[in-house]
Amino acid sequence: MFTPVRSRIRTAALALSAITALALGATATTGAAAAPAPAKQGPTSVAYVEVNNNSMLNVGKYTLVNGGGNVFDVAVIFAANINYNTGTKAATLYFNENVQRVLDNAATQIRPLQQKGIKVVLSVLGNHQGAGFANFPSQQAASTFAKQLSGTVAKYGLDGIDFDDEYADYGNNGTGQPNASSFVYLVSALRANMPDKIISLYNIGPAASRLSYGGVDVSSKFDYAWNPYYGTWQVPGIALPKSKLSPAAVEIGGTSQSTAANLARRTVSEGYGVYLTYNLDGADRSADVSAFTRELYGSDAHYTP
Repeated sequence: MFTPVRSRIRTAALALSAITALALGATATTGAAAAPAPAKQGPTSVAYVEVNNNSMLNVGKYTLVNGGGNVFDVAVIFAANINYNTGTKAATLYFNENVQRVLDNAATQIRPLQQKGIKVVLSVLGNHQGAGFANFPSQQAASTFAKQLSGTVAKYGLDGIDFDDEYADYGNNGTGQPNASSFVYLVSALRANMPDKIISLYNIGPAASRLSYGGVDVSSKFDYAWNPYYGTWQVPGIALPKSKLSPAAVEIGGTSQSTAANLARRTVSEGYGVYLTYNLDGADRSADVSAFTRELYGSDAHYTP
C-alpha cells in the first residue's frame, strides 16, 4: 500500500472565513493574449503549487536549456475547498486567504504564466466538513456547485478545474455517503458549462471510482488524469488515451533525482503523455527539475530567479 500523497496545510483553510458562491455572469479580466511558447516536444509537465507557502510565479521560472521552451505546461493552484454550509445544507466553494490572494491578484500571479503559454487551473479539495464531489444528493445540487466552479474560472480568467477527492470526511455534519450519480452529474454539468477548459482528475478518493452512472461515462470529459502517489508509478484507472495520463508522480525536492529520472524515462518509453510534479517552491530546484527534463525533453532545465 502506498503512502498517500502530500503533507498539505489544512489549518489555515479551516480557520479562515469562507467566500460566497460567485455570480454566474462574472466575466474574466484576462489581460494580454498569451505569447506562443518556444516549441517543445514531449509530454505535458504539470506543477502543483502550495500557495499557502509558495508563489505561482515559480512555475514560470524554469525553461529548457535547449530551445528555451517552458518546462511546465500546466500550473495548478493548490487548493480551493469544497465546504458545507450547515444552514443551507449545501456544498459551497471556499478560498482561504492565500488562494483568494492569488485570484484577486490574477494580473500579477496568473497572467504572467498564461502569457508564457502556461495553463493555470484551480484544484478543489475536501475540507473535513462532509461535502465532497461524490455525495451530492441530486443532479440539481451537483449542477449548482458546477456553476460555482465555472463561475470562478470565468471571473478570474483561469484555464480549468482539477478535482482532488481527499479530506471530504463524508458523513460529517449529517452529510451523505458517496453515491453512484454525484460525480457523474457534477462533471457532466461542468463540462457543459466550460466545453473548452481543462478538467483534470487527481485519481484518488470515492469520486475517482464513480465515473459511470445511468449509461453515462464521464471519463472522456476529462483532459487529464494522474497518479496521486509521489515517487511511484501507477496508471490511473480511467478510460483515457495514454496521451492524457500521468502514471508518474514526483514531489520536487521530496522524490530522489534518480527516481524522478527513472519515472520520466518510463513515461517516454511507454508512450504516456503527462508527467506530474508537486510542491514546486521558491528555491532553485534546477537540479531536481533537470533530472526529469533530460529524460522527457533531452535538455537540462534553467532557473531564472
